[in-house]
Amino acid sequence: MSNENLKTRCLIIGSGPAGYTAAIYASRANLEPVLIEGIQPGGQLTTTTEVENFPGYPKGITGSELMIDIKEQAERFGTKMLTGTVTKVDLQNRPFTATIDDGAYEIKADTLIIATGATAKYLGLEDEKKYAGMGVSACATCDGFFYRNKTVAVVGGGDTACEEAIYLSSLAKKVYLIVRKDYLRASKVMQERVMENENIEVLFEHNTIGLFGEDGVEGAHLVKRKGQPDEEMVDIAIDGFFLAIGHTPNTDLFKGVLELDEVGYVITKGQTPKTNIEGVFAAGDVADPIYRQAITAAGSGCKAAMEAERYISEHKL
Repeated sequence: MSNENLKTRCLIIGSGPAGYTAAIYASRANLEPVLIEGIQPGGQLTTTTEVENFPGYPKGITGSELMIDIKEQAERFGTKMLTGTVTKVDLQNRPFTATIDDGAYEIKADTLIIATGATAKYLGLEDEKKYAGMGVSACATCDGFFYRNKTVAVVGGGDTACEEAIYLSSLAKKVYLIVRKDYLRASKVMQERVMENENIEVLFEHNTIGLFGEDGVEGAHLVKRKGQPDEEMVDIAIDGFFLAIGHTPNTDLFKGVLELDEVGYVITKGQTPKTNIEGVFAAGDVADPIYRQAITAAGSGCKAAMEAERYISEHKL
């Protein structure tokens, strides 16, 4: 069947742990799913060097290798993988229609699983790209283990930044919390926990302007009280640099159609992956502003595929 007249009972948008796991379950249920991989096949995990907390890999595995394994498992059961990006969706009419690469072709689908993920916010420094996987991270839970007894910095002043700083303080020798304002935006409880933690030093009114190091991050260039008469350049020695300034869910396609929260995450019903449109399900980080782990994304992908199979069975599609 050519892409131009493709019809499937289950279309999956996104190729991270959620998308690929949904594909495994959907294909084993004989839904003959089609998966659109998007601009970053394998998702954010492909930018992670070592993954040590995914079950089944006692010696660890690189993010790219893990995603290749899960993809091959989905393909083994018959998932049709397509490269390209979904640029438009019609969820008002059934079957649903997804337009690929601005009209290159369309796909009709009885059910849709959205696994487009969320993108971590960065400061926009060139050094963040330079040291990606070499000391720069946007997930303390994922990568904190590699910084045991080392010195790290966390950027941000909200609850997430404080949580990550506290988590890292149990592993690292010292944690700098770099805060742009002269106060923390986090809840009072989180502020107290940070300020009472001996391993955390809060650097108020500091902006990061660069990173340095030979074979990885060895330090950060900061500006204290930027733009003020007493502006001061400060360098700190660190081994890891963690961004905790938020994530942006990849949901632009679905604005005005699906129910989204104030940030843009897909709202699902209770403990299910069901959205406000029957037959449309959300899995992974696109609907998860809290955990954002490969294993939780994979679990939600499983649930989405099972719900898609139930929907198709109930509606005899």
